[in-house]
Amino acid sequence: MQKEKFGKILRGRLEDLNRRLHLVDSDLGRRKDADDEDRAVELENNEVLEGFGRAGQEEVRAINAALQRLENGTFGICVKCGSPISEARLEAVPFAVTCQSCLRE
Repeated sequence: MQKEKFGKILRGRLEDLNRRLHLVDSDLGRRKDADDEDRAVELENNEVLEGFGRAGQEEVRAINAALQRLENGTFGICVKCGSPISEARLEAVPFAVTCQSCLRE
């Protein structure tokens, strides 16, 4: 397995996520309209943005954990069964912690 390759992918994804999360935070902090109807739409949009923010933060945690596994030599090893995680799975989800077999269970 090419650990350097996955480290680069994970760090790039982390940078991209941090950039997008910053934009979400900026957008949430900005008050846009005082009109009641527009304000209702704005509140709904804020709920969606907050959901994106939570999902992004979860992915940031998963990526940081994957980077830690890269450092300690356990990256690409299934946490459930100890088998190697396929390169194809890691390319699809570079922060995966389980192999395809354990994922199905």
